[in-house]
Amino acid sequence: MNDSFELEIKELIVNALMLNDIKPEQVDSVAPLFGSGLGLDSIDALELAMAIGKRYQVKFNSSDRQNRDTFGSVRNLAAYVSRMRLDAAAKGTT
Repeated sequence: MNDSFELEIKELIVNALMLNDIKPEQVDSVAPLFGSGLGLDSIDALELAMAIGKRYQVKFNSSDRQNRDTFGSVRNLAAYVSRMRLDAAAKGTT
């Protein structure tokens, strides 16, 4: 995974969720985003999904299991967004 894209996702998380006491560089790429990790909740997940959709034109599946994995960490989220963007580009929908 591209470290600069992970940092971009971290910046999006910090800005979209107004986590003013956290710098993007402080967010661990492999730590959980919810619960004991960054401490996000379900409302944060919705806001983050909307911010990612707006910025990258990526939609999320309504599958709870898939979203749980996708939003598991910054690394998972960055990988999902990258994959969806590549798929869209291959289909010519970007």
